[in-house]
Amino acid sequence: MSAILSADDLNDFISPGVACIKPIETLPPPAAEENPYELKFSNEEPLPSDLPPAEISLTDCLACSGCVTSAEAVLVSLQSHAEVLNALDGAPALQLAQDGSIQSGEGSNDGRIYIASVSPQSRASIAAAFGISEPEAGYMIEQLLSGPQGLRIGGAHKNGFQWVVDTNVAREACLVLGAEEVATSMQGGKEGPVKPILTSSCPGWICYAEKTHPHVLPHLSRLKSPQALMGTLLKTTLSKKLKISPDRIWHVAVMPCFDKKLEASRQELTDIHWDGEASPETTGVRDVDCVITSKELIMLAESRGIDFAALPRSQLSHSLSFPDPALHNFLFPPRSSTQSNGDRAAGTSGGNLYYILQYFASQHPGSTIQTNRGRNADVIDYNVISSSGEILFKTARYYGFRNIQNLVRKLKPVRPSRMPGGRPVGAARKPVGKAGSSVELSYVEVMACPGGCTNGGGQIKVDDPIVAERLGRETKAGPQEQKDWLAAVDEAYFSGSETGAVESSGNGEMEVDEPSDTIYGISPSRIKNTLSHWADVTAIPLDKLAYTSYIAVISDVGKDKTTDTERVVQLAGKIGGGW
Repeated sequence: MSAILSADDLNDFISPGVACIKPIETLPPPAAEENPYELKFSNEEPLPSDLPPAEISLTDCLACSGCVTSAEAVLVSLQSHAEVLNALDGAPALQLAQDGSIQSGEGSNDGRIYIASVSPQSRASIAAAFGISEPEAGYMIEQLLSGPQGLRIGGAHKNGFQWVVDTNVAREACLVLGAEEVATSMQGGKEGPVKPILTSSCPGWICYAEKTHPHVLPHLSRLKSPQALMGTLLKTTLSKKLKISPDRIWHVAVMPCFDKKLEASRQELTDIHWDGEASPETTGVRDVDCVITSKELIMLAESRGIDFAALPRSQLSHSLSFPDPALHNFLFPPRSSTQSNGDRAAGTSGGNLYYILQYFASQHPGSTIQTNRGRNADVIDYNVISSSGEILFKTARYYGFRNIQNLVRKLKPVRPSRMPGGRPVGAARKPVGKAGSSVELSYVEVMACPGGCTNGGGQIKVDDPIVAERLGRETKAGPQEQKDWLAAVDEAYFSGSETGAVESSGNGEMEVDEPSDTIYGISPSRIKNTLSHWADVTAIPLDKLAYTSYIAVISDVGKDKTTDTERVVQLAGKIGGGW
């Protein structure tokens, strides 16, 4: 378990659990009522008194609905900065040539490839903590993970990470595929999720939906998150191109929230689902082996005796190429050719909703995007309005579990009334957005954290020593200081962006990109060509590479397990009858 996590840190708790349903086979069965004067002999060996403590893994937690909190699996996990160091010390690094091919020598038989992916939200947290820009924070992280002054200074094998990639490139692929998914549903496609489509990149929200509201699962986008898509891309390509087993590729992701540890443990995100040679009877090799948070990244440096603040703020030269040239250009694009983290109007959670709005608005020249604020700042309705004033497309944004609960209630299916001629129960809950509109919601961006992903539970907080020391604060931060800190992290998130459109916080209009192949700074044709090339290189269909599935978790914990027959017998006994 991460040493920095405590019960006080978890402020996204929904409801207390009744029990953990993981079976403990070593516990003795409850003793039956016995005659104390009866002597019995048994040949069975008594249970030992020094049994090891029960261990619960992340996968076990996914199979249980006894507790509902978006980060409950972290409490029983071992994913932390210590696991990163153990992995680096566990085996020598594979020696790779400049073109990415394997060289003979130390580690050629048992060595590993170490690769890291970093989220923009984590870079923003580091940037705000040290008072630098988001690109500079990215360079410092790269220096720590791969540079000569970073993790390579210590450890059994002096290992570092051969590649450090930005999850923004996977995010762009998710945006393009997400827009296609919504377009298919708008055209009445039978396959895929039903309207309104709900984003699936937030693991806290997914865990909550699977365990408590299975009726929303048909609405969830089937797309993998940027973290998961990046993990699949790295492991499939490297294992196929270099002809090595996926378990010799160790991938760590630096993310803003603890829930991403839970996502990485999902069995759907292992090689079982894309490697035809993997045995379905095994647990599989994870596409993302370990997830650490922004705060744990600082602890990783401290564990090696590295002063993170003293690391160079310059970019490392990429002398090592990815084995496939086309995918190398995709993973390491020139920074000037990208839009970095995008417009402020897109928010800090990846821009799923914003891209889809821009995509549909570009299909209707002269249309505008209208914004209407809901009950609070985390609920906003967006409409694509035609030049004649007609609503063409309706979407919404719901952040925070308080607002998510209102959303899932609206999506609850209609139940027939038990009264003859009665109105179906739930008919008034149909999610049509604002009153007076007949257009239903087509897409909803859902995130568990209020304010978005820059407010993740694993981010550096305003009361953390590195922040308090830099700001000269000696007292505990109040609500206003915390609000100002979150604003500083958001500002750092956009500090590397080339565009600076102003976000509408209330009712108003949003700028629309001109119709072209480039939408929101992203070329859909380039993304599609790259994904098609990826599928060809790995000989795996894109459906297996880019999409996932969800499972409703059903548990009888805390429920009445009495069968109908037993209830009849009990009722008959109470009224004086019986069988």
